[in-house]
Amino acid sequence: MRITSLASGSSGNCVYVGTDTTHLLVDVGISGKRVLSGIEQLDLSIRDIDGILITHEHTDHIYGLGVISRKFGIPIYTTAKTKEAILNCHSLGPIDECLFNEVKADTKLSIKDIIVNPMKISHDAVDPVAYRFQHGNRRVSVVTDLGKYTDYTVESLKNMDVLFLEANHDVNMLQVGPYPYYLKQRILGDRGHLSNENAGSLLFRILNDNLKAVFLGHLSKENNMPELAYESVRCEVNIKQQNSDYKGIGMSDIPMYVAKRDTMSHIVEIA
Repeated sequence: MRITSLASGSSGNCVYVGTDTTHLLVDVGISGKRVLSGIEQLDLSIRDIDGILITHEHTDHIYGLGVISRKFGIPIYTTAKTKEAILNCHSLGPIDECLFNEVKADTKLSIKDIIVNPMKISHDAVDPVAYRFQHGNRRVSVVTDLGKYTDYTVESLKNMDVLFLEANHDVNMLQVGPYPYYLKQRILGDRGHLSNENAGSLLFRILNDNLKAVFLGHLSKENNMPELAYESVRCEVNIKQQNSDYKGIGMSDIPMYVAKRDTMSHIVEIA
């Protein structure tokens, strides 16, 4: 399996997950032109894409969906409520309902040789999900846009080989930044976005000896910086390890990448 981000941030998100025979996109919150360009950098054609999995209906996750779906007729996978929200988003233009395939949290489906397992997340959308992928005994997950994590989240993300995890904001930057009060409260709330520190806390709880790489994604342009996210998450994990009886793998053993906002990120491949 391989995974990379074509774009990740508060202004647009698109993640690729694939095998030699199956090629999937998680969200298309960037322009159709940028989607095509990113796929070409993977030595693929848009015609190779077997499905687009949508996490929720916010613009930074569906911006290019209308153009891509009309031009190429790629199957779309999402929850029933998210489908209705997308069809009611007039800025996307018309989308053929026949392209939609319904997914449900914790109900597995197969797209060629990849097993997809959606999971519930806490975010202020109609019915948001994150996605876990399995090919053989390899597992990767794409988990962003969650205001909080629970024991369910931790259990859902056990034994991953690669984790793409939200580290949206630095709390101090957000609190002193230019956003209006209501927006700060939304981001900090249980249905908002995961901070660097909370991303580190979640990562600590799901560390396992199979984990081969971590991506930090969906960084806020105004309330975070790549270097800050990287150091904050690592520091949080290290502190929790030092204060616990955990004896397993440490952050020094795991490559961690910060997904880029406007260009393709590092490609991680697991055999």
